[in-house]
Amino acid sequence: MKPSLQLRQSQHLALTPQLQQSIRLLQLSTLELQQEVQQMLDSNPLLELEAEDFEPRPGAEAVSLAPSSSAADEGSGGGEEGGERELVADDFGATEREDWANGTEGDDFDGIQELPPNRSEGADDDDERRSGEQDSVGIDLVAHLRQQLAGRRLSATDLAAVELLMGSLDESGYLVDTLDELVEQLAGPDPEEREELQERLQVALALLQSLDPAGVGARSLSECLLLQLRVHPPHPRLALARRVCEPKHLELLGKRDWRRLGLLTHSEETELREAHALIARLEPKPGRRFARDHNSPVVPDVLVQKAGRGWRAVINPEVCPKLCVNELYARLLKQNKGTALSGQLQEARWFIKNIQQRFETIARVSQAIVERQSGFFTHGELAMRPLVLREIADELGLHESTISRVTTAKYMATPHGTFELKFFFGSGLSTETGGEASSTAVRALIRQFISAEDPKKPLSDSQLASMLEEQGIQCARRTVAKYREGMKIPTAPLRKQ
Repeated sequence: MKPSLQLRQSQHLALTPQLQQSIRLLQLSTLELQQEVQQMLDSNPLLELEAEDFEPRPGAEAVSLAPSSSAADEGSGGGEEGGERELVADDFGATEREDWANGTEGDDFDGIQELPPNRSEGADDDDERRSGEQDSVGIDLVAHLRQQLAGRRLSATDLAAVELLMGSLDESGYLVDTLDELVEQLAGPDPEEREELQERLQVALALLQSLDPAGVGARSLSECLLLQLRVHPPHPRLALARRVCEPKHLELLGKRDWRRLGLLTHSEETELREAHALIARLEPKPGRRFARDHNSPVVPDVLVQKAGRGWRAVINPEVCPKLCVNELYARLLKQNKGTALSGQLQEARWFIKNIQQRFETIARVSQAIVERQSGFFTHGELAMRPLVLREIADELGLHESTISRVTTAKYMATPHGTFELKFFFGSGLSTETGGEASSTAVRALIRQFISAEDPKKPLSDSQLASMLEEQGIQCARRTVAKYREGMKIPTAPLRKQ
């Protein structure tokens, strides 16, 4: 082959440390953000937290973190003074709206955003603390999982895929969204892209399910128990316990139907009771010890207020840290350029700007959710409409992975209670009129049917499906069963009084 020179033009987004920080701050919960701010205050003497009980010092570079009408508003105080210029999106190798504000790298990873390796947010500073004591320091499940991932050599893409799945875990440690639903939300219409994303998520799920606590990432009680039995120490009835925990046998175990269970597993009742004793020692909710204390109220990130005939979303001022740059140090650095603190001055301004960007993005996403789900705020869950991440992403010009980060561990106070932002997203079911009904509304309807049933003759999943069909909603029996299990409602035989 004859050697030749070719000129090729391509676009590339460099994931700079500042952009990495912007991405990481966006996905933190309120508690984790407070810890991040405190750590930055302790390590950077140029960054200060403005107290509420006194006025800012004259000339201090105070920054308001209230969301502005434009994401391009500058609030870091980094002007031309002192030879420094205002921080702009070009400093991060991205455009303000499409990449820097999104915290994404476009479609380079087929819908999964590359994330830098995270430290364990919310974890105690003592790295030698045993995992069995972690619940005493208030670490949450996701932070505990991230601690384990930090010790593994994972590519950025694999880490992003696991992060995506961790964002879909409920407090019990179960995977709320199926892989098919995640692919539907993230992948485009290209079949090859969807297949590749499906395979990548399968690998990420296997990795997630290999972490502690055993059973995390399960999609059903059966899978949760089987994952724990897979790593259980040797036991005479271990093999039998695994057979009993299969979905087709587990319901019989719940009914203590030893006779039928014995016929199906070719076992004696005494053997089954020993296997049952082994299963009873397992944890049906592996995330239980990391769950939030429900006695302490959740501080919402967003407040929904009535605005004329509609609703509007505003950031809760209680969760916005009031940060400023120490002006005395800044003036000294202006006179003595090139000192060791010059980098910390820029770091402080970057940090303030990234936090401002975080709240602006949360405010934009929240307002878009409120506009799409206005019926819920007026009438409740039955008025919820179908909504997927892609709809909000397309409307705001953001990436689905950004919407996923914004809606994870962020809460919204509404007239009907405080909900995680993920609550307002749900797939749609076809109706007789040709429209769609939100899966959240269908769940509320199922819960309403069950609450009004005769305790002596509880409704079966087939009957619930028929009642939904009478309401014009086409919902298969297995879908009803999935929704019922997701709401932790027992089967009809177990509800019978």
